[in-house]
Amino acid sequence: MAKNAFFFNELLDTIVERGRSLLDFSGPGHAGKLEELSHALLSDRGESSGVAIAQAILQGYRLLDDSGRQQFFRFLAEKFMPDPDLVASAAQAYVETPDTSRLDELTRATEAPRREFFRRLNMAPGGTAQIVAMREDLLRFAKGDKDLEAVDRDLVHLFGAWFNRGFLVLRRIDWATPATILEKIIQYEAVHEIRGWDDLKRRLEPEDRRCFGFFHPSLVDEPLIFVEVALTRDMPHSIQDVLDAEGGEPGKAPTTAVFYSISNCQPGLAGISFGNFLIKQVATDLAREVPSLRTFVTLSPVPGFARWLDAERAAGDDGVLLPAECEALACLDDAEWQFDKEQAEAVQEQLNRLCAHYLMAVKARNDRPRDPVARFHLGNGARLERINWLADISERGMAQAFGFMVNYLYDLKEIEVNHEAYANSGLIAAASAPTKAARTFKKARAVTPEPTH
Repeated sequence: MAKNAFFFNELLDTIVERGRSLLDFSGPGHAGKLEELSHALLSDRGESSGVAIAQAILQGYRLLDDSGRQQFFRFLAEKFMPDPDLVASAAQAYVETPDTSRLDELTRATEAPRREFFRRLNMAPGGTAQIVAMREDLLRFAKGDKDLEAVDRDLVHLFGAWFNRGFLVLRRIDWATPATILEKIIQYEAVHEIRGWDDLKRRLEPEDRRCFGFFHPSLVDEPLIFVEVALTRDMPHSIQDVLDAEGGEPGKAPTTAVFYSISNCQPGLAGISFGNFLIKQVATDLAREVPSLRTFVTLSPVPGFARWLDAERAAGDDGVLLPAECEALACLDDAEWQFDKEQAEAVQEQLNRLCAHYLMAVKARNDRPRDPVARFHLGNGARLERINWLADISERGMAQAFGFMVNYLYDLKEIEVNHEAYANSGLIAAASAPTKAARTFKKARAVTPEPTH
């Protein structure tokens, strides 16, 4: 009782000291009030009355329009920076006496007060979810703005701790899962649209279907990421084979687990990696649950292929395509070329070589594959196993990759070896077929290395 009384007395003092209007967001001057409250949260007084102040800040933030929110983040960027004089003094002290205590002082001096601000803001009920939503706004504002990018780096640093794998809970999602979560699975599905409850039921209820998601204690009914899995007898060639299947073969145990859709659910957690843990844990758990499983493979999109190839076609002699190839690929301008058997067969081999080249040789600035899905799975220790022709003939699949999809194989015995080779040297683990296709494409070029644009 005495502790509670002390808390409320401190809170009352804070409100009286700064004026009762400070917590009233019904009038003008929201941004100014938020700035004053933010200073109060970081003050000594803020330690005792922090929950109430943090709640008030979050409430006030929600009332701001985009301009006000951007102004608030800029305030955090400019006013809650490390003190340059303190950093310089601590650095000089460490240079003169490089011991652990001096290093601790330097570490404290270089940490932006913003981090402590967000830690205290997280004390508010529901604070974690609201801060994640705040970062979703920040990501829109921060592009190309170095000051706001610094604020984002602080949040990424904190989220790395708050959403550490040790705090995440893996849960199976099935037809008996509460409707509030199932509705979010429909909403968040980012790869293959779920067309209503009947479609969702076909993905969750059959014995040969699984769905798993990571949850966080502070976001109880909000999945962070989920993966859909089909248990089959063979490695699938197309998403149509998976989504249109009526069920497994009666009396035959499945041998292959197919990860055919992975969806991140929280835009505010972009860049915080969950998928690598999810796939590996689900594969391990499924291997125990279904002993007949021998193969763990994805059926993945190639989201950047069409955009890259269109740019190469437009580049003409400055691109990687030979004149005859550009001419042959003119059929891609026909919106329904894939339904013309003669046209499709004429470009199949060429497109297959181009897709292999794109996945294995076209690099981003960090000398890793340009394709984001390839980067994810290869960096996760998977092997590029097979490139599948017209595997997704949906409007989206054709627009993204001219229908191509890829099987990435997760060999539980080779994952770590593949991961280390990729992380240390950029080496891509690939089966013979895609490797041969990429080499064939390269041999057809000039002897000098082709540009990758």
